[in-house]
Amino acid sequence: MVGNGGLMTKLIVQIPCYNEAEDLPATLAAIPRRIEGIDTVEILVIDDGSHDGTSDVARRWGVHHIVRHRRNRGLAQAFRTGIRTALDAGADIIVNTDADGQYEGADIPKLVQPVIAGEADIVVGDRGVADNAHFGPVKRLLQRLGSSVVRSLSRTDITDAVSGFRAITRAAAQQINITTDFSYTTDMLIQSGRKRLAIKSVPIRTNATLRPSRLFTSIPRFIVNTGITMARAYTTHNPLRAFVASGLLIALVGIAPIARFLWFYFTGDGDGHIQSLVIGGSLLVLGVLVAIMGVLADLVAANRKLIETNLTELRELREQVAKLEHGGSKDETASTPASLRKAG
Repeated sequence: MVGNGGLMTKLIVQIPCYNEAEDLPATLAAIPRRIEGIDTVEILVIDDGSHDGTSDVARRWGVHHIVRHRRNRGLAQAFRTGIRTALDAGADIIVNTDADGQYEGADIPKLVQPVIAGEADIVVGDRGVADNAHFGPVKRLLQRLGSSVVRSLSRTDITDAVSGFRAITRAAAQQINITTDFSYTTDMLIQSGRKRLAIKSVPIRTNATLRPSRLFTSIPRFIVNTGITMARAYTTHNPLRAFVASGLLIALVGIAPIARFLWFYFTGDGDGHIQSLVIGGSLLVLGVLVAIMGVLADLVAANRKLIETNLTELRELREQVAKLEHGGSKDETASTPASLRKAG
């Protein structure tokens, strides 16, 4: 179970925002302030360079923590900033939700329950993509296809891979290092699955959104960006398998023209097909080089794991020092109910 040996358990709900002054109040009002098994519920707003007064709205609503980017840096960076700020503020559990009201705030207790019970490190809200009335047929198909690919790459059983409604334990958040600039959702799952974190899905309710997504401007662009993100995340955490498999595939393709040359050579007509030998030999060499790159990348990945371990330990040490310096309090809002920090 989540706990600190009898100390208070703090939940921070983080909300990445970009020009959400109109929708933010309803989102804030829907967040429960008391949850069974949680001692303290706080709210964090990450204002990603908004120019419509989003931060002012958050302050008026008494949001506990506000971080503002000077310019719009994208959802992935806003998520990273939120995780870092929530950890610095002493969160034991972090819930991420959207500001547009798509996710039902009243389902947060359901989302965090597997974490409180010690059954999961990460919980993903399942929107029931297959029969969600708020999704069109194309979106349903793409979501199901994408989730299927992510399940295979991450070795998890997540049914809604791009859902942004998530609960994360402190320990899991410390291990996650989002590298993409597009969307954190698939990168986080592939990374967490490969790190053997316990991930669960729970069914949640959704609301209709009245505006198009600000994450992408078209479905083809979303597909391309998501595909790149998944390929990058998988290759980052499985370089040996990815590169060796690619190298073997190239080498197998190279065998075909070599076999063609040998066939003609042994039938007495090899002189006119020397180009097949050249092409096949080149592909074989290329395949071997790609496989060698996989070995080198695997060594880099092993070094990255050591660095991530050291980074986690450094974060924990920094938090312990901060507790000693501030008398056990890590809340950035020591003097006001809602602080406004700026991130570059």
